[in-house]
Amino acid sequence: MARRRKRQSADTNNHERWMVSYADFITLLMAFFVVMYSISSVNEGKYKTLSESLGEAFSNNGQHGTDVDPIQIGTMPTAIQPIPLANPATAADVEKRRELSDEILKERKQLSQVSGQFEQVLTPFIDDKLVAVKRNDYWIELEMNSEMLFLSGDAELSKKALPVLEKIAEVIKPLPNMIHVEGHTDNVPIDNLKFRSNWDLSSARATSVVHELVKEHIDPLRLSAIGYGEFHPIADNNIEEGRFQNRRVVLVLMSQAFARYGANDEERAKLLNLAPTAAAAGQP
Repeated sequence: MARRRKRQSADTNNHERWMVSYADFITLLMAFFVVMYSISSVNEGKYKTLSESLGEAFSNNGQHGTDVDPIQIGTMPTAIQPIPLANPATAADVEKRRELSDEILKERKQLSQVSGQFEQVLTPFIDDKLVAVKRNDYWIELEMNSEMLFLSGDAELSKKALPVLEKIAEVIKPLPNMIHVEGHTDNVPIDNLKFRSNWDLSSARATSVVHELVKEHIDPLRLSAIGYGEFHPIADNNIEEGRFQNRRVVLVLMSQAFARYGANDEERAKLLNLAPTAAAAGQP
């Protein structure tokens, strides 16, 4: 029995257990070499690019200030600028503007000629400072002092006013232009049986001039009477000389393009884009 137990204990000792440890060591060693190989493996393309870049950088031989273009990655986006487009105009609009421009330029010349005629036929009154002719590109103002046309505080035309208005009618009769007759007074109040205020007086005086022009065969459709009272002075109402100048009747010969029945608002706005001439230089 003792001999059998001793044999069994000897059989339990396994002398091949070292192989397990050896296999583990070989496995770890192989893994170690695989890692080392992967670390030592070099990408030839990247290495070549790096080598060329370093070579170019160090081949400048110490030169400074050389502009180096940055490496562009990808495609730079292209900015598209919008193209401004003018408002399209039809051929009819262009032709209409051209006709209006030609018309107003023709009228400028005509108004300049009419202004010269006024100055010629009214020279004695202009010299006495009873009449003034003021020129503009789009109208003519014929300014007449009320002392020449009316008695004080009255709206009936005096006898000496009739020859003046007759000469004026001869000049404007062949023209198609609209005519505004504007009455003005000084600031001295008036209140009598005929006129309640300077509004009434200025309107009545403008109307009297219009009636006389109609008698001289001026088309009534071209005429209008306007009363401004004392509210549009051209001189100081505090002195007698200023009040003398403010008592006046103004005859305005309008350009057809700016007359109420000669053009609409849109056409007037287009005509205003025309460069004014130096006609104002001829004003007294």
